Amino acid sequence: MSQSIPSPGWNETETNALIDAHLGQEGPMLPILHALQAAFGYISEPAMRLVAQRLNVTRAEVYGVASFYHDFRLAPQGRHQMKICRAEACQSMGGETQARAFLAALGLEWGGTTPDGRLTVEPVYCLGLCACAPSAMLDGEPHARMDLEGLKALAAEAV
Repeated sequence: MSQSIPSPGWNETETNALIDAHLGQEGPMLPILHALQAAFGYISEPAMRLVAQRLNVTRAEVYGVASFYHDFRLAPQGRHQMKICRAEACQSMGGETQARAFLAALGLEWGGTTPDGRLTVEPVYCLGLCACAPSAMLDGEPHARMDLEGLKALAAEAV
């Protein structure tokens, strides 16, 4: 499954335009952060500084909001995202052991991205496939009854 990837570089002019587009809203910070992530793929430190300045709040407030919500990214991500379930049902079916082996095979930690920028692997706490545990998701598509070979096959699809 292919995913469109936003431009990786931060751009002050575009960031200001995105902020301007949401300033008239009540509580514009979340819509601004969503727009920045959609445009750039993540919310950079320079972007957070500019948002803070333009909204007349502290950088800590912007960082607090951006880091609180797990769907906001504060660093560039891979072209594809794999989320591996770490909830109890998946753990009880060996998912944690398989996930650790998979990460080791890729040379990654949780949240890491392969050196070629192809794949980011993130933990998630329940994909709702408990009866078919362990489970994973690649680019928003769920996969059930995953073992180490299944995880490797999913990663191979992410080209």
